[in-house]
Amino acid sequence: MPPTAAPLAPPRSPRPGRRRWSTDADRDRGSAALEALIVAVALIALLVLVIAGGRLAAARGRVADAARDGARAASLQRSPAAAQSAAGQAAQETLTGARVACARSEISVTAAGLDAAVGTASAVRATVRCQVALADLAVPGLPGTQTMTAEAVAPVDSYRGRAP
Repeated sequence: MPPTAAPLAPPRSPRPGRRRWSTDADRDRGSAALEALIVAVALIALLVLVIAGGRLAAARGRVADAARDGARAASLQRSPAAAQSAAGQAAQETLTGARVACARSEISVTAAGLDAAVGTASAVRATVRCQVALADLAVPGLPGTQTMTAEAVAPVDSYRGRAP
């Protein structure tokens, strides 16, 4: 009877407990964690951008409210000087009440309508500029402040007495 060859033993792996040849499952190990990390970073970036957009939209609305309130307060006064003061105070109260933190604000009033003769249709115009701070969001590419500008017009009562 011819001698039979002894069965060959499988090759030894360089490290105990590890196979020498990798399989498809071995190559995919850890990829789910990496994919989850990439998705999480993208979602956090999207969330921060949505928050920034919401803050800008809310600030724009509040600045428009301040301009409207300033114009209305100015239209109730009898002189341009009193109109400027009343409009500034009303607009500032609106911004403060809405918790809009302006790094710098400017309120201007065009109150020439208060000098019109009684019986003449006229109006006053208020403009509010507010620099809204965005630095606390720490988003690369966003400016540190954004300037919001709003303008409002309010009619002056045609038959109301004017300052002498």
